[in-house]
Amino acid sequence: MRHFLLIILVFSLVVRAQQPLTEDAFISMVKQNHPLIKLSDLQPKYGDAYLLKAKGSFDPKVYGSLDQKYFDGKQYYSVGDYGIKYPTWYGLTLKTGVESNRGSFLDPQAKTPSGGLFYGGVGANLGQGLLIDQRRADLKSARINQESTEEERQLQVNKVLYETGYAYWEWFLAYHSREILQEAYDIALQRFQAVQQTALLGDRAYIDTVEAGLQVQNRLSLLRDAEANYREKCNQQSTYLWTENQEPLALGETTTPLLRADWKPSAEIQMIQDSLLENHPYLKITGFKRDMLSIDQKLKADRLKPSIQLNYNILNEPVNYNPFSDLDINDYKWGFSVEMPLFLRKERGDLALAKLKVEETELSLSQLRAQLNMKISNARIELANSLIQLEIYQRTAIDSKQLLDAERNMFENGESSLFLINMRELNYIQSQLKYLEWQTKNKQLGYSLGFATATLF
Repeated sequence: MRHFLLIILVFSLVVRAQQPLTEDAFISMVKQNHPLIKLSDLQPKYGDAYLLKAKGSFDPKVYGSLDQKYFDGKQYYSVGDYGIKYPTWYGLTLKTGVESNRGSFLDPQAKTPSGGLFYGGVGANLGQGLLIDQRRADLKSARINQESTEEERQLQVNKVLYETGYAYWEWFLAYHSREILQEAYDIALQRFQAVQQTALLGDRAYIDTVEAGLQVQNRLSLLRDAEANYREKCNQQSTYLWTENQEPLALGETTTPLLRADWKPSAEIQMIQDSLLENHPYLKITGFKRDMLSIDQKLKADRLKPSIQLNYNILNEPVNYNPFSDLDINDYKWGFSVEMPLFLRKERGDLALAKLKVEETELSLSQLRAQLNMKISNARIELANSLIQLEIYQRTAIDSKQLLDAERNMFENGESSLFLINMRELNYIQSQLKYLEWQTKNKQLGYSLGFATATLF
């Protein structure tokens, strides 16, 4: 139902929108259906899948084997072994099963009772693999990677929203620049027609019509550029609009951005910079990478130890298929194996490389922290400066309007010239465009700060 209502909203905006498309409404539409937003939602699923895969290394396994030989009408042997083994977190492997061996030429040590021979025991790594092994390392890394994918998703969303918001305010600037220049052109055209009429009546010199005509031509040229720029920005905005079925949408002819009267400046993020850095996804992802490399370093260090494997199994002949009947702890089999390279050159080389990678990541983390700190500080400085510039150009626009109004009154009373009127109008137009430019820049700098701090999502 929610998606249906969204489609209705989008359709009304595209086809016959009468109200301005606000920034919040536009961002909300992008969050709902933009392909890159949906793509970012796949990142945590990758993390979940890798974690599930790593957990699979600890799944119990059922095993079984049967080896038989028949020749010359005789069964030489039939050797069967069936059971289940369960690897645990602490490097122990629990194992239970039954052997069933028979045959005329069976090795005597392999003989079992007619009902089979039950065994149950444990396998342990007493040297290499006692504290950490590949399975435990993979699972720890997968859990860290799962957290990292969530941060990656936030970074991707943050980037899309930054680009979206930046483009929205480019659209805002293009639309209202066109409106300002359209008004300036209309005024110049009306004045030209009035001057032309008075010149025909002999009340004004004909050369004034040339002056007024030049202003019409200049402003028409600026207006045409503004209209072309606005159409380009409309096309750009449309690239961010999609339906739930991933079909592109286009802005309607009557869809407009926020009204200037409803514009509000972007405020600085009221958070301590150290806190912003501590929670920054880039730093977290790099920290996760370091943690995974540290796990790999511990695994490589563990491989300097000798490989000592111990196996112990208690044996019993099942009675009435009960493996625990007449259980005797004196019936068992056990064994161990030891293996270790003499020089450990491969192992020591792997450990040295692992340490270098951890050190390299630590240095990268320090450098990244410094870079992010600089970017956030610069973004805050620029945003604070934009608020000051807004006050300056707002005052400039107001003062320019007052001078223009005064000059128009003087012109109507015959105390001014067309040249001065045009100069005052030009100053007013430029001050309006400059103020509009800083309105846009202030909002874009707000997005730049949000992008630097990764807080847009």
